[in-house]
Amino acid sequence: MIELSVAGLIKSFDLEKNILDGLTFQIERGERVGLLGKNGAGKTTLFRILTGEISADAGDVIFAPDRRVGLISQIPVYPDGCTVEDVLQSAFARTQRMAEEMDALGERMANGDESAETLRRYGELSAKFEGLGGYDTETAVNKVANGLSLDAEMRKRAFDTLSGGEKTRVNLGRLILEDTDILLLDEPTNHLDLHATEWLETYLSTFKGTVLAISHDRYFLDRTVTRCIEVLDGKAEFYSGNYSFYAVEKERRYLERLRQYEKEQAKIEQLEKSAEQLRMFAFKGDDKTYRRAKSMEKRIERMRTTDKPTKDKALTAQFVSREFFGDEVFELKGVGKSFGERTLFHDLNLQVTGGERIALLGDNGMGKTTLLKLLMDQEYPDEGRIKFGPSVRIAYLPQIVRFDVPERNLVDTLLWSKRGVTTQAARDRLAAFHFRGEDVFKSVKTLSGGELSRLYLCTIMDEAVNLLILDEPTNHLDIASREWIEEAVEAYDGTLLFVSHDRYFINRFATRIWELEGGTITDYRVGFERYRRIKTELQKPEPVKTVKEKATTEKKPKTGHNPQSARRQLTICEREIAAQEAAVAALEAQMEEAATDYGKYAALYAEKTDAEAKLDALMERWETLAAEAGE
Repeated sequence: MIELSVAGLIKSFDLEKNILDGLTFQIERGERVGLLGKNGAGKTTLFRILTGEISADAGDVIFAPDRRVGLISQIPVYPDGCTVEDVLQSAFARTQRMAEEMDALGERMANGDESAETLRRYGELSAKFEGLGGYDTETAVNKVANGLSLDAEMRKRAFDTLSGGEKTRVNLGRLILEDTDILLLDEPTNHLDLHATEWLETYLSTFKGTVLAISHDRYFLDRTVTRCIEVLDGKAEFYSGNYSFYAVEKERRYLERLRQYEKEQAKIEQLEKSAEQLRMFAFKGDDKTYRRAKSMEKRIERMRTTDKPTKDKALTAQFVSREFFGDEVFELKGVGKSFGERTLFHDLNLQVTGGERIALLGDNGMGKTTLLKLLMDQEYPDEGRIKFGPSVRIAYLPQIVRFDVPERNLVDTLLWSKRGVTTQAARDRLAAFHFRGEDVFKSVKTLSGGELSRLYLCTIMDEAVNLLILDEPTNHLDIASREWIEEAVEAYDGTLLFVSHDRYFINRFATRIWELEGGTITDYRVGFERYRRIKTELQKPEPVKTVKEKATTEKKPKTGHNPQSARRQLTICEREIAAQEAAVAALEAQMEEAATDYGKYAALYAEKTDAEAKLDALMERWETLAAEAGE
């Protein structure tokens, strides 16, 4: 069944070019579709049209009847003082209204109303309420909050005090809890840490509705979507697979079009030579030859059907490496940092040598960016010290790029940061970073997040450095720009320290992992894949002793005991069995609530396994006592 139909969609923000130019596609119910395209292709514009935020100039958008649509990029405005918990609970507005009506009907029935209509309505509401999970909303909220790293402290905070990324996570949680039929996800992983991203992927794998996702996260696309739609020149190109399929198929189509174009051009060239010869003969007065030449020229025109396929010119700028003298790049000695009563980390003792490539990982809010700022002297440690080698030269790309004077245009910004550079040299350098034509005279404040990152890199990538520090370098970049910065990092042979949630980037470059958790850093001198395997092993519950081994350690009643004594012990054993069964059931309930908290779930699983082993031992003891008691 068709869930969403888009036909002939046209949208323009200026008179020169349509950003959407006849876009047409259909999505079936339950599909997971990735919406691809470079920055500025019109993907977010399409989402704004789908949600009714803006209208199209032409074309139709048709949703299946009674389908609930949720967009993650839209952050609603809530009343002053509204907490995160209030926002999450607002997802149950429908069930809350049903509960209020059920209460009113219940009161009427208690007062003697036994009419068929009242009983029918109450039964109908009760069935719907139960089907929507109205009796167990707290468990659902806990699962989503744990998965998206919304801890108890954050759930008490006022929503309007959160950062943009935190608001995005809360809004994503609300949409999930609302039981939305169609999820529109606009770069959902940009503000999620690794744990929350993986939880979202797991959730989407079991989500019964339809998903349309804009994302430049290649791992996310590979794990969540089954079909890709690329917005290219305002129209839709279709790929029946995930991102990996799309990448291979797109290159195959390009090469096929190029071969077709080259074959066509070779045939045209051959015919043009023949036509030229015929025209030469026609000058001698041969009308028949002239007609053949004109016929051949028409044939050539009809053959000109294939435009030469093109690729966007790749960025080629690279980091300039500076030779490093010595062994130690920098060292942390007892470093600690706190903000008020909150300690981010303490007693950090780490050493970095030349040429290492280190990924700093950890959940949001753990202090990763703060640690990078300590290295850049933008913050200062409360305890300990940081020691750099004498020849270290640093380049730093912050997570949030800001320029001192955002009103300046791009050329003036580059001239200000690079004294002695001519205007033409500045324009040439900006062109190398895909800022061309009139774009170089735009003010910095009008740039998107990805454009700001590119401009900042333009100002630092010609400086010779031997320590490169990157904070979320691929955020806001489209896939082509991500591939460019990956190539630049690949060619850089100095020391690299970076924070990233882009698993493709981490896996490609990290040779050492620093995991920031619980105020300290665990140092793994391995790559990302090996680190993940180690973490998986650590999260497995410890093996417990077998029931047989435990049973042999317990004193068993000797055979031939008094049956009356055995019956007393049997009664005690039955009480212990009942208590142990209750303990197992309680652990199962806790495991269900902690289903998305991997560490807590593993610990509870180990406790449950141990409790079940004790229960088995008690049951074995019960059988022995029952035999002695003659039962």
